[in-house]
Amino acid sequence: MATMLVSASSFDNYKYSYQFLFSRSKLHCSKTLATKLPGVRFRVSPGSKFRVFCESKELQIRRCSPLLEKESLSSNGALVSEEWKAVPDIWRSSAEKYGDQVAVVDPYHDPPSTMTYKQLELEILDFTEGLRVIGLKPEEKLALFADNSCRWLVADQGIMAMGAINVVRGSRSALEELLHIYNHSESVGLVVDNPEFFNRLAGTFCSKATMRFIVLLWGEKSCLASDETLDVPIFSYKEIMELGRESRVALIDSHDARQGYKYEAISSDDIATLVYTSGTTGNPKGVMLTHKNLLHQVGNLWDTVPAEAGDRFLSILPTWHAYERACEYFIFTHGIEQVYTSVRNLKDDLRHYQPQYLISVPLVYETLYSGIQKQLSTSSTARKLIALSFIRVSLAYMELKRIYEGLYLTRNQKQPSYLVSMLDWLWARIIAAILWPLHVLAKKLVYEKIHSAIGISKAGISGGGSLPMHIDKFFEAIGVKVQNGYGLTESSPVIAARRPYCNVLGSVGHPIQHTEFKIVDAETDEILPPGSTGIVKVRGPQVMKGYYKNPLATKHALDEDGWLNTGDIGWIAPHHSVGRSRRCGGVIVIEGRAKDTIVLSSGENVEPLEIEEAAMRSSLIQQIVVIGQDQRRLAAIIVPNKDEVLQAAKNSSIVDADAVDLGRDKMTSLLYEELKKRTSECLFQIGPILIVDEPFTIDGGLMTPTMKIRRDRVVAQYKEEIANLYKSWM
Repeated sequence: MATMLVSASSFDNYKYSYQFLFSRSKLHCSKTLATKLPGVRFRVSPGSKFRVFCESKELQIRRCSPLLEKESLSSNGALVSEEWKAVPDIWRSSAEKYGDQVAVVDPYHDPPSTMTYKQLELEILDFTEGLRVIGLKPEEKLALFADNSCRWLVADQGIMAMGAINVVRGSRSALEELLHIYNHSESVGLVVDNPEFFNRLAGTFCSKATMRFIVLLWGEKSCLASDETLDVPIFSYKEIMELGRESRVALIDSHDARQGYKYEAISSDDIATLVYTSGTTGNPKGVMLTHKNLLHQVGNLWDTVPAEAGDRFLSILPTWHAYERACEYFIFTHGIEQVYTSVRNLKDDLRHYQPQYLISVPLVYETLYSGIQKQLSTSSTARKLIALSFIRVSLAYMELKRIYEGLYLTRNQKQPSYLVSMLDWLWARIIAAILWPLHVLAKKLVYEKIHSAIGISKAGISGGGSLPMHIDKFFEAIGVKVQNGYGLTESSPVIAARRPYCNVLGSVGHPIQHTEFKIVDAETDEILPPGSTGIVKVRGPQVMKGYYKNPLATKHALDEDGWLNTGDIGWIAPHHSVGRSRRCGGVIVIEGRAKDTIVLSSGENVEPLEIEEAAMRSSLIQQIVVIGQDQRRLAAIIVPNKDEVLQAAKNSSIVDADAVDLGRDKMTSLLYEELKKRTSECLFQIGPILIVDEPFTIDGGLMTPTMKIRRDRVVAQYKEEIANLYKSWM
């Protein structure tokens, strides 16, 4: 076991020498550490140990999270406020309040991990100190390229707690994108998930990036491609923790050692993290989020997610993504238990852990919906008929309930008369009362079984994309509350969300506290009245500091008054004092991205999202992208659900009952008719369709890490096929 010795024989105000004693196995490539870690030089003895001397002629700066390391600041004479000034401050408060309660459960890593709040706080403190020992300095950038795990959380908070800035991304990003992010951010080192992921990066990073050190969160260093990393010191997670733990003990035991540092508190305006946007177009930009930005989320999400101590959450989204990240910081201040899961394990974990909350993107809820529908379709004819009939009744009942509760969304600025409102309310009440017994029976016979399979007993929180209306209505009908929210990486990210007591379907809810919205004309920038569609702008304490090293993009996104141009099209619901929409006033409705708008050669503007959502109601369509820029009419690229298409063909006697395949022409014809039926109520109709076999995936570069389709890349990949499609249609 390594030990640390602190020499205090020659202290004065300007020169300090600390000796650290390690076994040779402690550090990788010790011969190069002296050049890689500033202020550190090595003397190797003939035996099995070597000493590390850290020398400085000036006081070394130690930046601290004010509340988390208040003892260090207090010992230096600083006054410490009990208010959170930096994100890691939350761990001191939570450890004091929920110390022995379980904070995180990470069942799928080796080793599986469970930590209480007190253990998690100590783990973060040790990791923080370990980074200081290996030479990371305040305000330096450290790349954190890893996926969901409890160690990601420790690393993230450890980096922040010492005043450094983490630069985050996941393992599924393209190698070129990761290299761009690392170099553009001027990162000095790399914290990486596991040996397999690093071996994928090693050749390119070691030749095209400058790394002072590498930290491995999971796995063994022996599995690394060592020939690629001869000049870079590598530390395992365990080694960082041991270095930090021993250094903390030494500092506590030695007053003289503490005098070798000048302690400074992290400011709430300091940059906490760089999050590179995973936008559907262009190169990612580095969004600078401050501690103040993120703490705004921590302090203002309870109205949306009234979590209580002991509630269980499932974490499935990329932890580095602003949406998942802000929600995690928030829920840990309320004593919840978070369980890390994955797409592969989600179904089993929902049943096993029975979470009160699931925070995810629309695609996950669409997947749950499809799974339930598939389960119903494979039931016996009688069971299927009964279940579908009950669901139809519940859909009608909930529609009426929204009417008499005043939660029926409208953009009509003119409110109805008092008499019409009363008659409308009375009619909805009477019909709902008639349907209520059947709805209650449906809960008992059908919905309870669904609930036991998916948990989510309090709410599913959806964000990061548009939630299709039929998914929204379905979960409402079966008694699973889904609350939709809205935000951007540039706004830390949440700026609006539906509340449990005002869950207006079709909207993203009211602005969260201290947040302002306005809808402006795209050409004149004039503010538009409620109900009018325009560009959504937002202002509040969660809005980013700007884009890193990109003042031009910052100026384009943020005006002088602090308004952020979201680039989205939307409208604000008008206020009514009576009628079916009396509680909807002020909710935000997002219709799509301004840059997604398709302009036909006729000059007509088309928002593709509405058409795509309508098409996705079909079980025959797995994915769809509507196209048609500068064309006479719209077209679509479709990834079919081949099993469902084949079954539909058999049901329609297009092929024999024992057929195992369906010809391309027949599939195209069947999908065209299905698309025509599903989009019949849309203003614009689809002309030709292109069938592709390969799904759009993250690994293939056609989806963002948050599972949104990259339209520009899809169009670019199928450029020739699209051109031929339009030629053949003319």
